[in-house]
Amino acid sequence: MGKYEKIIFQILRGTIDANIPFPDLVGLLKHFGFEERIKGSHHIFRKAGIEEKINLQKDGNKAKPYQVKQVRNILITYKLEVKINE
Repeated sequence: MGKYEKIIFQILRGTIDANIPFPDLVGLLKHFGFEERIKGSHHIFRKAGIEEKINLQKDGNKAKPYQVKQVRNILITYKLEVKINE
């Protein structure tokens, strides 16, 4: 299982939302082709074809649990998945 597959599994499982490392979540979104814009402490992600924008902020070195849930909902709604060998 690759790095991104592990992160997706953790996010979709939904049992450790408070323990998802912020850099891992940012890396996953970039891997899926989201464009990042940083304004102060806000990391804002947009992608063509996805209506919602994702606004992340660090909570120490972790992502905030409600923001992990937001990413989970987008992964499910838009059926985003990692291709094998990526």
